[in-house]
Amino acid sequence: MTKLLLMGPPGAGKGTQAVGLAERIGGVHISTGDIFRANVAEGTPLGVKAKRYMDAGQYVPDEVTNAMVRDRLAHDDAQSFVLDGYPRTLDQVETLDGILADLGTELDAVVVLTVDHEELIARLLKRAETSGRSDDTEEVIRGRQDVYVAETAPLLPVYRERGLLREVDGVGSIGEVAARINDAIGL
Repeated sequence: MTKLLLMGPPGAGKGTQAVGLAERIGGVHISTGDIFRANVAEGTPLGVKAKRYMDAGQYVPDEVTNAMVRDRLAHDDAQSFVLDGYPRTLDQVETLDGILADLGTELDAVVVLTVDHEELIARLLKRAETSGRSDDTEEVIRGRQDVYVAETAPLLPVYRERGLLREVDGVGSIGEVAARINDAIGL
């Protein structure tokens, strides 16, 4: 059973890589972004609340996110998983540690995809053109990058100190990046 966390700034390719990585480890891909977008599309109360934050380029409040992750990790199919988009804050690291301890498990590795800032902006603008995502305007994209640097990048030293962090170059083809991830985690 493999338990992984995939990190990186918005646009680094986490979602794309997490899907393939989950398949390679025989686990599930758990993406908070997908959960939020599904709720937005369905117009659920959570979706309405999440959309307000997402459209402003802000993260959904911890109490909502933490509850969703706790519930999802407790499902039987989550014996092996790739977490994508959680944790994003130091408080969420502490919460995740507690969730995993309650489940009698811990993370095996934390993979961070590294990509140049301007490359990220260009990727997200291109995605906005092709996908029609309302939360992908240039202003929102740049704001989301700033939030990542301020709130999520500080998690990297925590996982580095624990000996879990694996830094992977996120530039290249999907296959090239996947091969680098495999090498980094010993697959």
